[in-house]
Amino acid sequence: MAYDFLKHKMTAEGESVSQLSTPKILLCGGIAGICNWVVGLPPDVLKTNFQTAPDGRYRGTGLVDVLRELLRDEGPRALYKGFNAVFLRAFPANAACFLGYELALECLNWLAPTW
Repeated sequence: MAYDFLKHKMTAEGESVSQLSTPKILLCGGIAGICNWVVGLPPDVLKTNFQTAPDGRYRGTGLVDVLRELLRDEGPRALYKGFNAVFLRAFPANAACFLGYELALECLNWLAPTW
């Protein structure tokens, strides 16, 4: 959703989204990846803490217990552990992924234009 939104915002008035330049596609893809991880990192941190905890540490409500303990012991910043590494990886990885998507779509449209 973020990628599509950014593509439309970067498209000049009167032009088609399919005419975006490669650098703009890379920028949109990279920013979309970061947007994804802003939302996805806290649940990922909770999952990792739950999976790596010794048996019996979290009972009953599972991830709610993890969240409660993490916020109590380390505060809200704990939900973004690994922030720097994730975001440094997210931009180039998603930029390349979305560029690949656009190139594949262009190729498929060339091979089968009426589909």
